[in-house]
Amino acid sequence: MEPALILPPERDERWELAKQMGVERAVVHTLEIGDGSKPWRFEDLMELTQRFADFGIDVDVIEGCVPISDATRLGRDGRDEEIERFKRYLRNLGELGVPVVAYDWMAGLRWARTSTALPSRGGSLTTGYDHDLMQRGPDQPLAPVDGEELWGGLEHFLTEVVPVAEEAGVKLALHPDDPPLGNVRGVDRIITSVEAYDRVLDIYDSEYNGITFCQGNFAAMGADVPEAIRHFGDRINFVHFRDVDGTAEKFVETWHDDGPTDMLECVEAYRDIGFEGPVRPDHVQTMATESNDNPGYMTLGRLYAIGYLKGLLERTDDRR
Repeated sequence: MEPALILPPERDERWELAKQMGVERAVVHTLEIGDGSKPWRFEDLMELTQRFADFGIDVDVIEGCVPISDATRLGRDGRDEEIERFKRYLRNLGELGVPVVAYDWMAGLRWARTSTALPSRGGSLTTGYDHDLMQRGPDQPLAPVDGEELWGGLEHFLTEVVPVAEEAGVKLALHPDDPPLGNVRGVDRIITSVEAYDRVLDIYDSEYNGITFCQGNFAAMGADVPEAIRHFGDRINFVHFRDVDGTAEKFVETWHDDGPTDMLECVEAYRDIGFEGPVRPDHVQTMATESNDNPGYMTLGRLYAIGYLKGLLERTDDRR
């Protein structure tokens, strides 16, 4: 396993902190590439990856789905053009040596939380979700959306792009729906269980059609997280290291060392399957002196989580 951090595209103190902690792998979000509207452009991707390389950091993952929209997810007008852009995006990343693209298949409302400043350990702040509260709002503008529309769009997408991913040497890593619920205000969600992922992986049998194993989402699904890691094996292409307390309907993000999941057993499971890819801490607590202007992604909590993760990796070094 290779610890990684989500980093901004322009050098700042977070780059320096990463190197000081011995982290030399970056995860970047598509919204921050170039002007955020055309992250598939070779020139923008080249400038980004070379900027990191010159500083001694490799870009291991690009997250986000800006090259595609709900038109592709739902199989509507415009998807063919979007899929062609996504193929170009994969080819460009392959030329630049970026090994993983993380994406999701949530239509309409994407990542959802109902609280972003819940009190946590020692006065730190964390995020949480309450489905009863969320459902008090009106149906989403996109509603109604049936799950079979999403499945049809995903099957077409994977059939088109996985062969290109194989040629480019860039692995796809599908993120779970967050929260992993069947419907949010009139819009179905489909990537919500271990069984749903089995269906995804059966659509196109290739290591390039894989998973972002977001531990907190699998915990919210009610899955045995280490068992799920072993179940998916080499189809795990990227890991989000996090934990939650509760269920998909109501949960809070926990400190990495203070949740219900046995994180040491998770790392042992990754060792068992031979996972050697990138793993980044996700959804951390906001700590003293921090502003909480980007809940879940402030700096100090990520430093703490990296230290904890590196300790678990050292504990399991003999499993390599």
